[in-house]
Amino acid sequence: MPRMIERIAHPANLETACRKVEANKGSAGVDGMGVEELSEYMEAHKEEISNGLLKGTYKPQPARRVYIPKPNGKKRALGIPRVVDRVIQQAVSQQLSQVYEPVFSEYSYGFRPDRSAQQA
Repeated sequence: MPRMIERIAHPANLETACRKVEANKGSAGVDGMGVEELSEYMEAHKEEISNGLLKGTYKPQPARRVYIPKPNGKKRALGIPRVVDRVIQQAVSQQLSQVYEPVFSEYSYGFRPDRSAQQA
């Protein structure tokens, strides 16, 4: 059985993560790269990213900070990671979900795939 980091850095896992990030759209991070540029970037840098994950040298960029107005007039800070970092986050989530989903209670609905608070 491969180690977890090998499963995360596997090209097929990164490709699936890339497609999910693209489908989710979203804003650009601090580097200004949008999701429309992601596939081309990942194709050109997939080995470098995978090797960085495996060697422990991959370093995420700081998140871009934006402020979202709240109904009470105040603002809520929101960090927007760059799209490549979102791919890595998604790749980690995909692999951890395979491990933990089978052991979660059937009555647990928070932050679960295909479940919502409305279903609880």
